[in-house]
Amino acid sequence: MKRVPFLILIVASLVGFYGMAGRPPLLGSPAPEIALKDLQGQEVRLSDLHGKIVLLNFWATWCKPCKEEMPAMQASYEKLRDQGFVVLAVNELEDVEKVAEHIRTHRHTFLVVMDHDNRVANQYGVVGLPASFLIDRQGIVREHIFGNLLTEERISELVRRYGGASASLHR
Repeated sequence: MKRVPFLILIVASLVGFYGMAGRPPLLGSPAPEIALKDLQGQEVRLSDLHGKIVLLNFWATWCKPCKEEMPAMQASYEKLRDQGFVVLAVNELEDVEKVAEHIRTHRHTFLVVMDHDNRVANQYGVVGLPASFLIDRQGIVREHIFGNLLTEERISELVRRYGGASASLHR
C-alpha cells in the first residue's frame, strides 16, 4: 500500500513533464521570440534574423533522424544563404561541449543555439525530434515539419514558396 502514493506521484510528475509543451505557433502567425546562447556563449535572438528566411530546427545529438537530415540542412544553407536563408538549429537539453564536438566533426557551419531548460522547445510545442519551422522574412511561421526528414529538395521548395528565392539547389 505504501507504493501506491509513490506511483501516483511518479505518474503525476510524468504527466506534468510531458504536458509542459505548449501548442506549436499557428501557421500564418508571428514566430515567438527566441533568445538563446550559441556555442560561443553569445546571445542569439530570432528577431535579429528578421528579413531572412529561417529554418528553425529542434534537434539532439542522440536523435538519429536529426543527424540524418543535418547534411541536407548544411547543403541548403551553403547554397541558399546568399538569398537570405538561415538555419537556426536549437539543441535540446545537451552539454555544450558534446554539441560543439558534434558540429565540428560534421563540419556544420549553420547557427546552433542551446536550449538547456527546454523552454523554447516547449514554447514551440515540440514533443518529438526532429521538429522544424519555416519562418518567412517578416517573421511569420509558414510551415511545421514534425518527424519528417528534411531533404535539400524540400528545403529548396519551402524557400522558393515563402522566401521569394528563385534559385534551385540543383544547378
